[in-house]
Amino acid sequence: MKAILLGTGAGGGFPQWNSAAEACRRARAGDPAALPRTQCGLAVSADGARWVLVNASPDLRAQIEATPALHPRPEGGRKRHSPIAAVVLTGGEVDAIAGLLTLREGHRFALHAPASVLEVLAANPIFGAVNPALVPRLELPAEAPVALADADGVPLGLSVEGFAVPGKVPLFAETGGDPGLSEEATIGLRITDAAGHALVFVPGCAAVTEALRARLDGADCLCFDGTLWQDDEMPRAGIGPKTGRRMGHISIDGPEGTLAQLAGLQFGRRILVHLNNSNPALLSDSPEHAAIRAAGWEVGTDGMEIAL
Repeated sequence: MKAILLGTGAGGGFPQWNSAAEACRRARAGDPAALPRTQCGLAVSADGARWVLVNASPDLRAQIEATPALHPRPEGGRKRHSPIAAVVLTGGEVDAIAGLLTLREGHRFALHAPASVLEVLAANPIFGAVNPALVPRLELPAEAPVALADADGVPLGLSVEGFAVPGKVPLFAETGGDPGLSEEATIGLRITDAAGHALVFVPGCAAVTEALRARLDGADCLCFDGTLWQDDEMPRAGIGPKTGRRMGHISIDGPEGTLAQLAGLQFGRRILVHLNNSNPALLSDSPEHAAIRAAGWEVGTDGMEIAL
């Protein structure tokens, strides 16, 4: 299995377009310790030729152009082509689905998503631009492996299993007040190849439960929610009123955070993704970044390659 982290930032990316915070200023200035990130997404392939996208961020066009493996190939004189054979969605947030509109140019691929996400797409007529006659929308069942195939049913050599993780409904679907946590609004994915290698992708998670620990343990690679270093870092910095919990994201630090809660589990690699522009771990010269590395984790960067 080959995988490429197309984007490792949270919604808005890094630097965020309307942020004048120091870290974002450093990124705009080209500081090598403040590498820019586009919004979170992953590409996975069993053969290096046909690729499955996991989520479709608003930055998808730029991510495709920055990734040679996803470029069209002109073999046989064809003028239009894409190695993208399927897309799997983990949730209905804007930063996971808006990039589908980039893929509206008459290319066939299979679209897999939980029923709740398919309902979001069906309820919004703009997603009709991604023609269902060319792009079949397939429900991804919970807790059951699905052999991935392209829109014509040709196997892609990968299977994917979705599993519930604590999270929240998309922001645009909130009806007022704190909606609380949900086990139905977002999922994690376990992606396996024919050799049994497993990559687990959890870009959004509000808490680590015993059931989730069991799901994650033993993965060859874990890409996990790294949105915030501390739960209250946005209010502390004066850049927003919401805590991580309110946004449906666990923090990295602290006794209830990722580093503590996943300590002791066995992984081949462990990579933090979906980092918010407020997260000091984005800065490779920060003590937070050093603490993450000392704990055996990597801080994801756009274009990072994974081979299993």
